[in-house]
Amino acid sequence: MNTFSIAIHGGAGTLVKGMMTPELEAKYKADLKRALDHGYAILESGGTAIDAVEKAVQVLEDSPLFNAGKGSVFTATESHEMDASIMDGKTLNAGGVSLITGIKNPVSLSRDVMEKSEHVFLAGEGAMQFAKELDYKLEEPSYFYDEFRHNQWLEIKDTDSFQLDHSTKKDSKFGTVGAVACDQNGNIAAATSTGGMTNKKWGRVGDSPMIGAGNYANNKTCAISCTGSGEFFIRGVVAYDVACLMEHKGMSIQEASHEVINKRILEIGGDGGLIAVDANGNIAMPFNTEGMYRACKNSQGLEQVSIYKN
Repeated sequence: MNTFSIAIHGGAGTLVKGMMTPELEAKYKADLKRALDHGYAILESGGTAIDAVEKAVQVLEDSPLFNAGKGSVFTATESHEMDASIMDGKTLNAGGVSLITGIKNPVSLSRDVMEKSEHVFLAGEGAMQFAKELDYKLEEPSYFYDEFRHNQWLEIKDTDSFQLDHSTKKDSKFGTVGAVACDQNGNIAAATSTGGMTNKKWGRVGDSPMIGAGNYANNKTCAISCTGSGEFFIRGVVAYDVACLMEHKGMSIQEASHEVINKRILEIGGDGGLIAVDANGNIAMPFNTEGMYRACKNSQGLEQVSIYKN
C-alpha cells in the first residue's frame, strides 16, 4: 500500500512572537490539529485525496483564527470577498472561485465548479449565481464578523494602505489556508482558500484561486498549496514552478520547493511559503518568513504541528 499523507497550512508570516500568547498559540495548534485529523481520517479509511483536502480546508474555514471563510478579513467597503480553488492530480480537473460573499465554505463551491460546471474559474456575481442555482445557503454578514478583524480594518480604513493579515507589521502574515494530500492509491490533490487582504480595493484577486499560481496538483509531480504575497506568487507561477522543476529537472519535492521558496520568489521580492506532497507521500513545507502555521501527518508515523521555525 502506498504511503498516504496530508499537510495543511494556515498562512505564512505569522503573528510576531511578542504578540503570540501561549493561550493563542494553543488555540491555533488545536485548530490545525483538528483540520489535520479530519483530513487524515478520510485517507486512513481509504478515502480520496480530493475528499481529504476539501474536508481539512473546510475545518480551517470554519475557524475564526484563519483568514478564510469565517475568519475572512474586511475589504475597503467593510465587506468580505473570498477566493478558493481545488485540483485533482489524477485527472487534472480543477475549480476556482473568486470575489464571493456569504459562502460559509468557499472550497466546496470551488469543488462544485470543478465537478458540476464545464468551467474552471468563476468569479463575482456569476460565481454567486452558480452557488444560488446549487441552493447554497448564504450566511449573514454577522457570521463573518470578528472583532479582531474589524479593529484591524478600522485602523487603516479610508487610507490607501492594505495589510495582508494579522498584526501591526504590515506584511507580517498571509492568512491563506490550504491542504495537500496523497491517498492510499497514490493520487494527490490540493485545495486553497483565503479571505484576501484587509482594506483591499477594486476587486483585487490574489494567487489562491489561480490554478498554477497558488494551487496545483498533478500525479506526475506534486500537489501544492501556497501562502504568501499573492502578487509575487502570481508573477512567479509558484505552484506550477515547483512541479516543473520536478518534471523537467528531476528534482525531489524537497529540492524543488526549497529552490522556489528560498531562491526564486525572493529574487523577485516576494515572501511566504507552501506545502507540497508527491505521489509517494513525501511532504515538504518550506517558508521564508518568521513562521508558517502548518501541520502534517503520514501513515509511517510522522505527525507535526508547528508555527515558528523549529
